[in-house]
Amino acid sequence: MANEVVLLDFEMSPFAARVRIALEEKGIEYKSQVEDLSNKSSTLLKMNPVHQQIPVLIHNGRPICESMIIVQYIDEVWSHKPSLLPSDPYRRAHARFWADYIDKKIYPIGRNLWASEGEVKESSKKDLFQCFKILEEELGDKQYFGDESFGYIDLALIPFYSFFYTFETLGNWSMVAEFPKLVKWGERCLQKESVSKSLSDHKEIYEAALQIKQELGIE
Repeated sequence: MANEVVLLDFEMSPFAARVRIALEEKGIEYKSQVEDLSNKSSTLLKMNPVHQQIPVLIHNGRPICESMIIVQYIDEVWSHKPSLLPSDPYRRAHARFWADYIDKKIYPIGRNLWASEGEVKESSKKDLFQCFKILEEELGDKQYFGDESFGYIDLALIPFYSFFYTFETLGNWSMVAEFPKLVKWGERCLQKESVSKSLSDHKEIYEAALQIKQELGIE
């Protein structure tokens, strides 16, 4: 059977970026099918009828949904390349814990910086600041979250590096001043071609956030 890999994609999605990075890390050839999220394709609606969201990986006609589930699938199917998850069960569980933390915290809280105002925005700013503090403490003095090599936790978080400019501008703080280790970690990750070619431009993310604010009538 032909090894056909298609990614239902969207350039500025941090979740799609995770999958692009994983595919690049494994050296997998794939076709990116960019979706118009305001006019979703019949393929997307068919392949992800439950959530109707990207990313969706279609491998030999079969869909896999949800970004970190897709990353785990890629890691298991293309196991001849270096693993993204640790081999040790405890470290693997640890990596999954932090990826889950990132999923539940960073984007849901961060989007309130451009999609809310008043007390909700101020509360979200404080919560996001605390999340970054916790993540920087977990990183510590390590090169990567998994220690010496780029792995599962790094892959979960690095797409949000493109959002740092938006977060700090709308939140009125400096990432490099408040979280220097996280910024250095992001710069280190960007030295990897799999990451640099997969991330969105931070200014484009910021402009998109401003557009959403304007559409919502938020000053």
